[in-house]
Amino acid sequence: MTDSRVMHPIVLAITGASGAPYAVRLLESLLHAERRVWLVVSGHGFRLLQTEMQIADLAALRAHVGATAFDRWVTVFSDQDRGASPASGSTRMHGMVICPCSMGTIASISQGTSRSLVERAADVMLKERRRLVVVPRETPYSVVHLENMLRLTQAGAIVMPASPGFYHQPTAIDDLVNFVVARILDHLDVEHTLVRRWGGEPDALNA
Repeated sequence: MTDSRVMHPIVLAITGASGAPYAVRLLESLLHAERRVWLVVSGHGFRLLQTEMQIADLAALRAHVGATAFDRWVTVFSDQDRGASPASGSTRMHGMVICPCSMGTIASISQGTSRSLVERAADVMLKERRRLVVVPRETPYSVVHLENMLRLTQAGAIVMPASPGFYHQPTAIDDLVNFVVARILDHLDVEHTLVRRWGGEPDALNA
C-alpha cells in the first residue's frame, strides 16, 4: 500500500435497519483488506446483530470476525460520543459507510439534525465533500423515504439500497450478501474478490 490515503480510516456505522449479514461481511472484508476501520454501532444496531446473527455484543462481534484482525485494525467509538474523532471535519478519513442504514438515520442526516455520532460523522462527510455511502434495506419506500434519499444524493452521498442481483446465478444466501458488499467495497475503492466481475474469469473468486 503506497498511497497514504489508503491508511486513513474508513468509518463503518451499523444501525438498526434489517441487514446484519451485510454489515458483518463488510467488516470482515475490510479487515481482510487490512484497512483501518472506525466502528460505530448504534443501540438498535446491536439489537439487530443479536436478532439476525446472534451476535450479542461487541465481544461477540470481535470473536465472529476474528479477534486478532479486529484488535489490529478496528477502533470502536460509542454512538453517544458526539465529540469523538469521526465527528471532526479536521480528522483525515477515507470515507464512511452506514450499513445497514435505517430510514430514521437517513432522515436525520438529510435534514442535518444529527443526534448521535453516526449522524454527526455522516454530516461531516457531506460538509467536507467526502465519500459517504448509505445502504438502506427497506421496502416499499414511502414518498418521505424517497425524498430523504434524493436529498442525500443531491448533497453528495451515494445511496445504495441492499438490492442483490441475480445475473451471477447465486446458489446461497452468502452469494447475495457478497454481491451487495462487493458493490459497497467498489465505491470505497477497496480491492476484493467477493464476486466475479461481469466478463471476468471464472476463477476470479479465488484470485
